[in-house]
Amino acid sequence: MCTPCCISQLACCCGSAACSLCCSCCPKIKQSTGTRFMYALYFLLVTIICVVMMSPTVEKEIRDNIPFYTELCDKLNAGENCSNLVGYSAVYKVCFGMACFFFLFAIFTFRVHSSTGCRAAVHNGFWFIKFIVLLGCCAGGFFLPNQETFLEVWRYMGAAGGSVFLLIQLMLLVEFAHRWNKNWSSGIKYNRMWHAALGIVTLVLFSIAVGALVFMSVYYTHPEACTLNKIFLGVNGSLCLIVSLLAISPFIQRLQPNSGLLQPGVISVYVMYLTFSALSSKPTEMVERDGANVTVCVFPLNSGSESDNKIVTGVGTVILFGCMLYSCLTSTTRRSSAALRVCRTTMPENERARCCFCCPADDGDDNDDEEQKGGGQNVTYDERDGTIYSYAYFHFIFFLGSLYVMMTATNWFHYDNAKIERLLAGSWSVFWLKMVSCWVCLLLYMWTLVAPMVCPKRFEA
Repeated sequence: MCTPCCISQLACCCGSAACSLCCSCCPKIKQSTGTRFMYALYFLLVTIICVVMMSPTVEKEIRDNIPFYTELCDKLNAGENCSNLVGYSAVYKVCFGMACFFFLFAIFTFRVHSSTGCRAAVHNGFWFIKFIVLLGCCAGGFFLPNQETFLEVWRYMGAAGGSVFLLIQLMLLVEFAHRWNKNWSSGIKYNRMWHAALGIVTLVLFSIAVGALVFMSVYYTHPEACTLNKIFLGVNGSLCLIVSLLAISPFIQRLQPNSGLLQPGVISVYVMYLTFSALSSKPTEMVERDGANVTVCVFPLNSGSESDNKIVTGVGTVILFGCMLYSCLTSTTRRSSAALRVCRTTMPENERARCCFCCPADDGDDNDDEEQKGGGQNVTYDERDGTIYSYAYFHFIFFLGSLYVMMTATNWFHYDNAKIERLLAGSWSVFWLKMVSCWVCLLLYMWTLVAPMVCPKRFEA
C-alpha cells in the first residue's frame, strides 16, 4: 500500500513529478496549486528563520539549552555566541539569498507557456534539489565581500522592492473587495438569502470600522497632546465615509450596478487596522501631570509586561504571514493579474455564488484534466494545454515578498535596535509607511469606482 506513495514522493523530490500527500483520503489537488504551495512553504520556512534570527529570546533559549553551543559557534566561525548568525545583518544576508533564488527562477521561467518543457518540469518538480539550492543561496550571503557596502546598498533596494510589494497587497485587497461583492451579488437572483448575507456582513464590517474609530478616539487622543493622532483619525474616518457615499452614488451605480456598501466596508476595516497599527507604531508622547511625566495615547493593555508584548508581537506576526502568503499566492491568478492591470476581470456573468468565493473550483478552463492516481493523494494535471499562471511573474512576486520580509523583520530603516519582540514598536518611518498605505488603499478604491468614467474603452466588456 505504501510503496506507490513512497515512490511518488521520491519522484516529487528528485524528479519532475508533482507533489502530493501520502494520505489517500485527502481531496485531489491540482498540479498548479501544489506547486505554488510548495514554493510558499519554502518562503514561509525562510521567513521563520529570519524571525528566529531577530529574536533575542530565542537566541538566549538556544544558547542555554544546546550543549557545546560556544564550541559549535567557534567551529562554524560564526563569532562569539554565533553573533554573526543573528541580528539585522544576518536577516539581510538570508533574505538576499532567498531573493536571489526567486529572481533566478523568474529569469529561468521567463516566457514559459507550456508545462511539457524542461524548464516547466524544473519549476514543478525537483523539490529536494531546489531546497538545497535555496539553502546554498541563503548561506552564500554570509560570504559576500565588502559586507558594509553590501548592507548599505541592499537596504535601499529592499526598501524599494518592499514598497512595491506593499502596493500590490493594497491592489489585491481592493480586488478582493470587488470580487466578494460581485460573487455574492450573483446569487441574489437565485436565492434571496444571499441578499441577507450581504446585508449582515456589510453591517458587521461597518460596525467593526466605527467601533475601531471610537476606540482609537478614546485611547489614542489626549486633550493636551497627540495632535497628529486627532488629525489622522479625522482624515481617515472622513475618507472612509466619502468612499462609502461615492460607492452608492447614482452616477457610480449607473456605470457599476454591482457597486455597493460591502466593498467600502472591507476597505474601511482594513484602513482602520492600518490606522491602529500606525498609531501603535508612533513614538510615545508624554505630558506632565502632578510634576511627573506620564505616557499618553498608548494601547490600554500595553502595560509593558512581557506577556503583553508577546501577545501583540504574535498577532502582528500572524497578520504579517497571512498578508504575505495571500499576496504571493493570489497575485498570479488570472483574475488578480487583470486587477493589477486595472482592467475589467474575466469573471463570468453566471458565476455561482459561494461562501468560500476566494477559492474557486477552477481558475483556468473548465475541462476534464488528467489525474494521477497512486498510493496517496490524487493529482490533477491541469496544465496539459498550457500554463494556468505566469511562472516568471509568480517568482517575481516572491522576490518582492522576500524584500518585504527583510524590511519588516528589521523594522525598515530602524534596523540597529530591531528585535522581533518589538515588531510593533514605535518609529516614525513605520508610522508614516502605514499611514501612507491607508491613503493609497483609499485612493486605489476610489480609482476603481471612477475609472470607468475616465477610461471607458479600457472597461468595455
